[in-house]
Amino acid sequence: MCRTTPRSPGRTGRPRSAEADAAILDATRAALVELGWGKLTMSDVAARAGVAKTTLYRRWANRSELVVDAVAVLFDELELPDLGSLQADVESVVLQFGALLERPETKTALMAVVAESTHDAALRERIRSAIVDRQKDLVVLGRDRAQQRGELPPDLSGPDGEAAAARNMDLIYDVIAGAVVHRTLVSAEPVDAGWSHDFTTLLLGGLAAVARDGRAG
Repeated sequence: MCRTTPRSPGRTGRPRSAEADAAILDATRAALVELGWGKLTMSDVAARAGVAKTTLYRRWANRSELVVDAVAVLFDELELPDLGSLQADVESVVLQFGALLERPETKTALMAVVAESTHDAALRERIRSAIVDRQKDLVVLGRDRAQQRGELPPDLSGPDGEAAAARNMDLIYDVIAGAVVHRTLVSAEPVDAGWSHDFTTLLLGGLAAVARDGRAG
């Protein structure tokens, strides 16, 4: 899935340079890993990226916005391959997600902005729009493919059907994201092929399917 560099809502001015943006976001993640959230400054990021501090402030109002966008471009690396079945597709993206969260720059940046967002409503909204809502596109894509294959029934028609489909997509995203984040960042356990298979079997088939799969193995 082709994605673009996240843009700061409502910001105007001279055209942005993709190269400068990439350098700034790379520098932000490197600074976070080295310095931590408490010591991260816009001045340090500007120096690392080789740009003026005013360049940063034309793009991002503060370091919270900057760090969210630095995380968002990492999450945009996630892709949902078409492997021929919903089980295989989900297993693949779960493995990608787990590997992404194991990277020091992702782990440090994500935990920093989530912690900061507990007392910053605007930051929570930026995380939702820059990361969460964008990644829900993968869930919708997986649902659409599975429906085309006949693995899932079509959505019900009309406003009620659309609302139910939206609720289901939100729930599926929450289950996948919550499980993988907890596994990697809280339990500090690996998201390997075996765990991804068991988790996806549970997600798609429920506890009975996991039990059957375990007996078969």
